Amino acid sequence: MLRRPVLVVNFGSQYVQLIARRVRELGVYSEIVHWDTPAEEIAKKDPFGVILSGGPASVYEASAPLPDPKIYDLGVPILGICYGLQVVTHQLGGRVERSSLQEFGRAKLKVLKKDRIFEGVPDEFEVWMSHADKVVELPPGFETLASSENSPHAVVASEDRRIYGFQFHPEVVHTSYGRELLANFLFRVCSAEKNWRMGDFLAEKMEEVKRTVGDAGVIAALSGGVDSTVASVLVHRAIGDRLHCFFVDHGLLRLGEREEVERNLRSLGLPLTVVDASELFLSRLRGVEDPEEKRRIVGNTFVEVLEREASRVGNARFLLQGTLYPDVVESAGVKGSAKIKTHHNVGGLPEKMKLRLLEPFRELFKDEVREIGRLLGIPEEILERHPFPGPGLAIRILGEVNREDLDLLRRADRIFIEELRREGLYPKVWQAFAVLLPIRSVGVMGDVRTYEKVVALRAVDSTDGMTADWSKLPHDFLDRVARRIVNEVRGVGRVVYDISSKPPSTIEWE
Repeated sequence: MLRRPVLVVNFGSQYVQLIARRVRELGVYSEIVHWDTPAEEIAKKDPFGVILSGGPASVYEASAPLPDPKIYDLGVPILGICYGLQVVTHQLGGRVERSSLQEFGRAKLKVLKKDRIFEGVPDEFEVWMSHADKVVELPPGFETLASSENSPHAVVASEDRRIYGFQFHPEVVHTSYGRELLANFLFRVCSAEKNWRMGDFLAEKMEEVKRTVGDAGVIAALSGGVDSTVASVLVHRAIGDRLHCFFVDHGLLRLGEREEVERNLRSLGLPLTVVDASELFLSRLRGVEDPEEKRRIVGNTFVEVLEREASRVGNARFLLQGTLYPDVVESAGVKGSAKIKTHHNVGGLPEKMKLRLLEPFRELFKDEVREIGRLLGIPEEILERHPFPGPGLAIRILGEVNREDLDLLRRADRIFIEELRREGLYPKVWQAFAVLLPIRSVGVMGDVRTYEKVVALRAVDSTDGMTADWSKLPHDFLDRVARRIVNEVRGVGRVVYDISSKPPSTIEWE
């Protein structure tokens, strides 16, 4: 089905798919195109508007990615976000320089001039910045509509040409009124029409799976998490018994997780085989401390085990994974984006596999997958499970992985999750877990000096995993969790709470 899109031009931003996703949330179909797409190709798509994404480059560098300048002559509304604003400024005759005061995280935006882009928003509100350059001189015909402390030209516009620029990121949840700003651009500037629903995506994806797979068999790599579970239910509905689900116990699961996952998956009617490969994974991780190497080992071993199992299934040609967009972009799987870390199901896979990858959710985010799960009738208690990384506790033990530390971390993590559930906080937090640090700390227990291990607690609030803020859990709650861990988990003498946001940190420690 052909739909008139809003085009998002990708300059390597970590958030490019998030921009496209926000447009879809507002009911308008969106597509991502690479920054070097010719203007005539953009014109052929007849877009409602064009959004220029952020990116890691600086426009004044010789190697900076810049779009075809003819896009400004198409008469199509344009919104530049962060690097996109600087691109517009640079190409239309303004000036961008390195800023002596960088902005990362929250900033206060002050509206200087009312405009249709600010319809329904206050004169001051918080936005999310992430930039080291700033606009110092506007192009001819542009004016400043809003500023922040370190960005004198935080919102600029040439209203006659319908070109706008935001120095901040309206697509992230930490920008207040970001949804309203994007809606104003779509409907007040672009006059876009609503032409998108998640149900459309589900129907189209099921047909795509049928066409891609043909009469072949599919091996599902099930972890019990939201992504792989929903992907498996979708594919099972599409091809039936030609889906063969395998749950691999790699010995890096949380306490009681294997039993819980098996119970949940069987309740959904999925054909399931459980494979215990814990000895193999742990033996290969022995002595390994580097997090990227851990991810690579887990990824390679995971595929090795699955291909071994697939060899027993006739006509199996595809490997189904619940890969999401944040996994792809952090592993530099989006052209031009910077590599943050290797995800075992993206950059951690071996270069040569016997099975072809089938990843129906590669362009989606966690909460979008949950929405699809609801459309498929999957119970809410399964859909609301916190994310759990493919390498499991291997990347929550900083340093070498061994059975003693796995047991210690499992018990500490269980206490944290138990207390979250008891207080009704579990569904309010995006993700929560414990991390075992590679250090010891002096303490005193029963008038005796101790020198024990340190556990860090991590809890974050997010909607998509691309950005996250640390959860402001009650102090008395954290006190209770810390006391329980120290008292009940022998070998832990100190508990700390992580108050880092993403960015600059990632959610997981490794």
